[in-house]
Parts: sequence; C-alpha cells; structure tokens
Amino acid sequence: MSEPLLIARTPDTELFLLPGMTNRHGLITGATGTGKTVTLQKLAESLSEIGVPVFMADVKGDLTGVAQAGTASEKLLARLKNIGVNDWQPNANPVVVWDIFGEKGHPVRATVSDLGPLLLARLLNLNDVQSGVLNIIFRIADDQGLLLLDFKDLAGDYPVHRR
Repeated sequence: MSEPLLIARTPDTELFLLPGMTNRHGLITGATGTGKTVTLQKLAESLSEIGVPVFMADVKGDLTGVAQAGTASEKLLARLKNIGVNDWQPNANPVVVWDIFGEKGHPVRATVSDLGPLLLARLLNLNDVQSGVLNIIFRIADDQGLLLLDFKDLAGDYPVHRR
C-alpha cells in the first residue's frame, strides 16, 4: 500500500489521506474563495503521482493548470515558508482534456445507442410524446438488430408519411 498522501498543511497541522481509504467518487463544496479548486488540484496531483487515474469535471477550465509545472510567485513562496514547506518542486501532471465538441481536446465518443432513449430524451429536453416516439425507435432498432451510432442513424432514411 502507498504511503499516506499529504494533502493539506497549516503551520502546526498536517492532513494526510490514506490511498487505500479513498472513495471512488468525491464532492468538494464551499463558498467562493474557500480553496475548492486548490484542494481538488492537490488531491488529483497526489493521486496521479502514485498512479491512480483521476477524472475531474472542469466546466470553467480552472483545473487544467495541473498539466503544466507551476511557477513560484512571492505570495506562493511566502505561504510555503509559513507552513514549513522547504522542498517544493513544481511538477506537470498527465492530462487529457475531453471536449464534447471535439474541437479543442480529445473528442468524447458515445453513440446514440450508448446514451439510450431516457438519457437522450433528457439531453434533448423532449416532451412526453417525443420521448415515447424515441423509445419506439430504440425498440424497433433493437428488434431489427440495427445500430444507432449517430443522429443520422436515428433520423434514418425512411420515408415520412404526412397527411
């Protein structure tokens, strides 16, 4: 088992996390300016250093800084001295930025079938009738062994009969 991970420190207290006792999921909450982002960065960096893969949702882009080694500012050096850290070394961490649009990062790849009718209906904000039709489409595709890979497959090339 890995050594305890130092995740927080004050001038007189150190807080460690036992790697074997970490949860598979976590939630960090708090008011603006309370250190949520820094806490998450430190947890991710520490877990990454011992080879634990970390997945973090980063809607605002605050966490991508862990991909590059940091730089020492006067404020940082003063804080490190205050809490007794004398051996700080900036490190870069392995990062893959997933991009739902596939434009600026690694594309997220999920088929329409992977999403399923319930999640897809929620994502598209469908009403009850539309959701029902979507469920029927999925059922027909399943019954006929058809793959629904993308929205083109979902729309199909079937004639639409109108009155």
